[in-house]
Amino acid sequence: MAEKTQPVRVLYCPVCSLPAEYCEFGPDFEKCKPWLIENAPDLYPDLIKEANEKEANKVSEQLQSVGISSAGSDGSAPAPSGGTSTSKKEEVKRLPGGKIKKKEKQEVVIEKVVRNKRKCVTIVKGLELFGIKLSDASKKLGKKFATGASVVKGPTEKEQIDVQGDISYDIVEFITDTWPDVPETAIYFIEDGRKVPAA
Repeated sequence: MAEKTQPVRVLYCPVCSLPAEYCEFGPDFEKCKPWLIENAPDLYPDLIKEANEKEANKVSEQLQSVGISSAGSDGSAPAPSGGTSTSKKEEVKRLPGGKIKKKEKQEVVIEKVVRNKRKCVTIVKGLELFGIKLSDASKKLGKKFATGASVVKGPTEKEQIDVQGDISYDIVEFITDTWPDVPETAIYFIEDGRKVPAA
């Protein structure tokens, strides 16, 4: 008679909820490492070596930072060395799947698009990053250049201002005069698929 096969017992990581052997492919492998070292050392022998090296480096850094100093001749303690800095780790926003959300650069991008071989549309992106309400900005642009201007969603689902006509020659001066919070160094043109600074 054939032997009855036993079910396989799978060890699941409580941090990422994947089987332990798949943790390295998960979104938070760095957070899983302490648990893996403690509960599954045979799966990741490199982690134990890495942890031992880090511990050794920490100890050597602590030994180097501790200096032997003698008290002054009058018995007073030596003056503390200046320059103690506390470094804060920036909060990183994580999206589902472990992807890190990048903080957007504050910049205004102006692009000229030619439609139907002769009609032009100037696209202005990024004004909202400077705290400018796009509906107000589109009205001001439409009045200044006597043309149609509207707020539309672009291909990346972000709102942008479409202004009819080629107004790229005067728009930088208008933006910097109307909204002084927008520096000229933060304005870029897109020419031949490349981002070129306006300043």
